[in-house]
This record gives sequence, C-alpha cells and structure tokens, in this order.
Amino acid sequence: MLQVRPPAVAGTFYPAEPEELRAMVREYLAAAGSPGPVPIALIVPHAGYPYSAAVAAAAYGRLAACGAAFRRAVLVGPAHRAPVRGVATSSAQAFATPLGTVTVDRSAITSILTLSRVAVDDAAHASEHSLEVQLPFLQTALPDFSLVPLLVGDATPREVLEVLEVLRDGPETLVVSTDLSHYLDYGAARRLDLATSRAIEALQSEDIRPHQACGWTGLVAILDLARRHGLRAETLDVRNSGDTGGPRHKVVGYGAYAVVSRHGPPGRRSQAVGHPLPGGTIGCQGGGLSLPEAVSGSP
Repeated sequence: MLQVRPPAVAGTFYPAEPEELRAMVREYLAAAGSPGPVPIALIVPHAGYPYSAAVAAAAYGRLAACGAAFRRAVLVGPAHRAPVRGVATSSAQAFATPLGTVTVDRSAITSILTLSRVAVDDAAHASEHSLEVQLPFLQTALPDFSLVPLLVGDATPREVLEVLEVLRDGPETLVVSTDLSHYLDYGAARRLDLATSRAIEALQSEDIRPHQACGWTGLVAILDLARRHGLRAETLDVRNSGDTGGPRHKVVGYGAYAVVSRHGPPGRRSQAVGHPLPGGTIGCQGGGLSLPEAVSGSP
C-alpha cells in the first residue's frame, strides 16, 4: 500500500475543493505572467493563499513557462510545528493535495540520508505548511515531477548547502520556502524587506539575519549555492500582508525571487516596489537547467 502524506492545511491555507483550488492557482499564475530565463531555483513565501499566493505566483509563473524541462522539485522550508534536528525528510512515498498525489523521489532521499545531519522525521512533516502550500503551484506548473521534501531545523546554512550539492544532478528546480519580516508595522517591514531583497539580488547572504526571514537557513544556503556556481538572483515581487488584505500595524513580508544563469537575459520584475507584475502571456527565455561547476574563490 502506498504510504502517502495527506494534506494538513487544505481548507485553511488554501481551498480543499479541487476545482476551486485549481481555478485559483491558474488565476494567480495568469495574473502574474513573469516571463524570463529558466529558473534554476525559486524563493517563495508560504502564508495562506489570500495573503501570499499572488506573490508566489510571480515565481511560479516563471516555472510554468518552462515546466516540461523539470522532472524533480527539491523543496526546502523551515519547520514550524515540531523541533527538528538538522534536516528532516519523509518516509512517505507520495505527498497529497486536493489536486492529487506527487511521488517522492526515494532514490534521491537515499542519497542524502548518507549525510550526518539528514534524517527521516515524519512527525515534523505531518502538520507542516511551509512545503505543502507550494505543492498546488508545482502541480499546476509542472506536467510531471517527483518531490524531495526537506524541512530545516537547527541545521546550519553550510549543512543545507551540502544537501543541495548532493542533489544537483539532473533537470530539477530548487524551491526555497520562506516569508520575510514578521510583525513589524507596514513602513518598517517595507524598509527591512527591501533591504533583504537587495541582499538577495547581490547574493550577499552575510547581510541577511535570521529575523529577516523565517526560512533564513535555506535562504542563505541557496544564495551561497548561487554565488558558488556563478548564478544571479532576480527580485520578482515584494509585498506584505498589509498589501494583500491584512491590517498594517503588524504585517508579514513576502518576496518572490528567481535564481538564474548569470548569462541569461533579465526577466520582467516588479522593481521590488510592492506592485504585482502586469498580466500577459507567460513566456520562457533561454537558460541553463544544470548548475555550472563552482567558480574559483566561492564559499
């Protein structure tokens, strides 16, 4: 019998009814547009869809345009619900959402379980939302893919980077799940989130502190990976819950970013001013899928 991790936040973070969910995700993607280079990695938020899905769609729109090229999604997010030692993966053979099941790449998981800081922890995954809310977007953007689910606990960015290096062997996309600032007033959040976005674009992971992103460890790891392999990061959208329907005295920040080849053309972006990208046809500009070898002097 197939061991399936069932959805934990369907009906709360996103709709539980399949057709409603499918229509909602497609609407977000159509509104976002976001043509540009093939994304090697995405950085996306993980709040309830009314708050952050429009921002996430700016990144997933880029993926949808090139989806047939990808066969695996490595999904990295922070553990909110249970303490995790190192990096927690799952023993499940599939993860389910109202849109169906996604097969877990067991061979990839076997390859990273040789690392000392990676272990199976199904309890950590059971009620976690940071990975689950990404799945309906991935199921819509990619025609057929397998999943490598990773929850980060007390691991260091270097330990997460080691995991990502082991997994960088095929036509895959890396998805790092993180929100930005938490519970500041609107103006303070905007200033801090824009500073974080500038650091992301510059791949200056050392300028980002844990209070700037709840998925700080995974974020720093992907920026260090990008710097090591001569990639670049683009800001696609930056907003907060005060822009998407919540009160403005205490907000949570959301950003969407793409990590792409340094040699590809720049894509459309929101200029990190908190406005959605204009709608339009989703297109895909040329770019590489696999990571180049590490450049000299990289971390």
